[in-house]
Amino acid sequence: MSHNPIRPWRNIDRRKSRQIHVGSVPVGGDAPISVQTMTNTLTTDVAGTIGQIQRCAEAGADIVRVSVPDEASAKALKEIVRESPVPIVADIHFHYKRGIEAAEAGAACLRINPGNIGDEKRVREVIKAARDHNCSIRIGVNAGSLEKHLLDKYGEPCPDAMIESGLDHIRILQDNDFHEFKISVKASDVFMAAAAYQGLAEATDAPIHLGITEAGGLMTGTIKSAIGLGNLLWMGIGDTIRVSLSADPVEEVKVGFEILKSLGLRHRGVNIISCPSCARQGFDVIKTVEALEKRLEHIKTPMSLSIIGCVVNGPGEALMTDVGFTGGGAGSGMVYLAGAQSHKLSNDGMIEHIVEQVEKKAAEIEAARAAEAQAAE
Repeated sequence: MSHNPIRPWRNIDRRKSRQIHVGSVPVGGDAPISVQTMTNTLTTDVAGTIGQIQRCAEAGADIVRVSVPDEASAKALKEIVRESPVPIVADIHFHYKRGIEAAEAGAACLRINPGNIGDEKRVREVIKAARDHNCSIRIGVNAGSLEKHLLDKYGEPCPDAMIESGLDHIRILQDNDFHEFKISVKASDVFMAAAAYQGLAEATDAPIHLGITEAGGLMTGTIKSAIGLGNLLWMGIGDTIRVSLSADPVEEVKVGFEILKSLGLRHRGVNIISCPSCARQGFDVIKTVEALEKRLEHIKTPMSLSIIGCVVNGPGEALMTDVGFTGGGAGSGMVYLAGAQSHKLSNDGMIEHIVEQVEKKAAEIEAARAAEAQAAE
């Protein structure tokens, strides 16, 4: 809502973390919370992987992770990095040499699962490669692949075991004078992940990457991630996020932004506020919103749009949005601009007209932003 004041009861005090960089993207400190996803193409399918990365970047992804399971994938990574519009994180499992090769190929960050990569000597070799090639590291602790000695100690995966694993590997990096790292402690169980992240946030100032791993399909995974990540973000924990869905990676990016948008932590594109519809609706709200969501995907400017079926809540919601439409019956409704009544509109031409109004408002916001930037120079 570009024309509304910031209300103090909506503020979230983010945890103080030190800042690192994943390529050109700052992570931690006062940087915006970045949104990540991961390709699900074969890495050796260079064209297919680059195409998917580009679609994710167009959806807003700041960083994209690519799996590097074998030597052929490491070779393909070099071309992928060269063509990618966003920094690439190389996902490394089981073989430390893949991490070295990925750093040499130009990856901006190496994601290492400590329980899988091997002993400290091998980890040190990966650290050297990362340092030599200006590459950051993500320590990726996962409840499903904890070290054997921790499972023996705790009897099963649990928050304390995950935190201990993470801190052990932080010490390895710090003992080797390497500080460009972030850390995650993921679990598919929301309670376990949340508890692990809370404990980790108290124990280190490292930037934290949030995720509920293996969350599920589009709907179930979205709900699970919104609950788990949303609560942590509300507490101020988290510097970068990935929503793990059994779905198109583009959907992960969209969900990630919606979670951040709902908490006022980051804004991108049009936030549509709409009613679920009922017998009072003066037009088909559901079909209208579906159409507008598709028609407005090209708008990247943060702004708000209310689409309400009747006058019970419509005028009130429109007061707080950049553009609004409220059904009024008799085949027409009222258009609101910047919270004020503007003009009546026939339902028949509603979608086209609302798209025009949103595009016009977005252009005004961008022009004002450019003018402010020029004045500040």
